[in-house]
Amino acid sequence: MATETQTGLTGHVRGVTVTTLACLGGVAAALAAAVVVGTSAAAATDTQTLLPVVAAVAIQYPILKAIGVDTGDFGAKDHLYVGFMTFALWFITYAILLTTGATL
Repeated sequence: MATETQTGLTGHVRGVTVTTLACLGGVAAALAAAVVVGTSAAAATDTQTLLPVVAAVAIQYPILKAIGVDTGDFGAKDHLYVGFMTFALWFITYAILLTTGATL
């Protein structure tokens, strides 16, 4: 039984929080790209679709700090993880939107 009090998030909750926010950020970036650029064949080759991904990664750090995640402890591996997970979910979601030709 622990007698000390903990401040901040535990390791598991911190990991789940970072992963969830990165995944939701990627999906939101794909939806934003579909709204701004579109889901046509020409939109598939437009590099402007990457701008929401960069914005989603940048916006995550202030949100993580507000939630209580100490981003000062992040190493290179953590930053790469956030970027990769955001990009991966953006890629999958935007590919589905392009394939189905959904309009938003």
